[in-house]
Amino acid sequence: MTNDAVLLTGPLGLGHEMMARSCAEVLERSGWRTRRLDSMSLLGPVSGGVGARLFNRLITIPGLYDGLHFAHLRTGSRLAELMDRAASAKLAPALRAELERQPADLVLSVFATGASAAAKLKAEVPGLRSVVLCTDVAVHRMWVAEGTDMFLVTSPAAAASVRRYLPRAPVAIVPPPVRSAFYAAPPQEQARAALGVPSEDFCVLIIDSGWGFGPLVESVSALASAGVHVLAVAGRKRRIERQLRELAAQTPRITPFGFTDRVPELMAAADVVVALPGANTCAEARVVGRHLLLLDVMPGHGRDNLLHELELGRAHACVLTPRGVTASVLALRDEAICGVPAVPVPRWEPAFVAALRRIGLDLQPPALDARADFGDPARDIPRLPLKMP
Repeated sequence: MTNDAVLLTGPLGLGHEMMARSCAEVLERSGWRTRRLDSMSLLGPVSGGVGARLFNRLITIPGLYDGLHFAHLRTGSRLAELMDRAASAKLAPALRAELERQPADLVLSVFATGASAAAKLKAEVPGLRSVVLCTDVAVHRMWVAEGTDMFLVTSPAAAASVRRYLPRAPVAIVPPPVRSAFYAAPPQEQARAALGVPSEDFCVLIIDSGWGFGPLVESVSALASAGVHVLAVAGRKRRIERQLRELAAQTPRITPFGFTDRVPELMAAADVVVALPGANTCAEARVVGRHLLLLDVMPGHGRDNLLHELELGRAHACVLTPRGVTASVLALRDEAICGVPAVPVPRWEPAFVAALRRIGLDLQPPALDARADFGDPARDIPRLPLKMP
């Protein structure tokens, strides 16, 4: 019998979509059918549209969003609980209707808005498992709901943040989800030849993860003027892509991209990845073996994640101006960071599968390419018990 999984994702940024793809890849290898549902769309055209617009507006005002995140979402204030109940009251009926139309064995939430609704439906759907996967270092209140079968997080700090709200929560620590294409990224020489990047150039990949934050175009221009070859990815921001292509027409050291599936190859070609401190992008760069230069421009959970990435090592922060980005890149070039060996990164799939099997889900241990398997997650990644003593 084929098992079915619903992946609850969201439209804000690209990180949640990449997480959903990573999970779907592993589940489908075990013969599961998967489908992705947009949590904001399930709220309905009015509530979902208003919610998305409000979030996108708030996050462009860093002080305001920082206040919401640190004073309410992270502390679990009354406002956070009201926000969670309001969203769940609309999302749970819509999700129930989806499961009645096409039943599922697993609802996996990679977006906070879906977590509470999925947990509430467990009592109504026999055999349903509800799992949350959050890659932030601080898991805020809207991620955590009583009745969730398993919380998957990527650090001991994140596990502790879950148990801030549910002291007996079932938590497992897994490596950050990374799609298999990143483990199979080509050697730097091969990637550069395919992209037309001279082998002797110092090269950076500067990538927008879907938010449109920061002086991306101006930084690309400043880096190219300083003699750095720049692979510039605009993501889904058409205006930024157009500006990058206009800039590249005048500067041979710039190779522009819009939304692309060549990110593993681009990371392989680069010496440094310049990006926001999104957990997924950072994990991908670490798997490929690249240093990170992080922009402290993502408010709320981005502030937490930045500090976590710096603590992990092979990551650096810079002043958020074109001049500051360029100065930090040139410093890394002059420090000859290219000669520093990469730190092996364990595959995430075995730990993910093991955690789901612990709650009775039928998944097979993944068959991985031995060339790309950098460790034993069961040994390398610390585990927490399902229940507190």
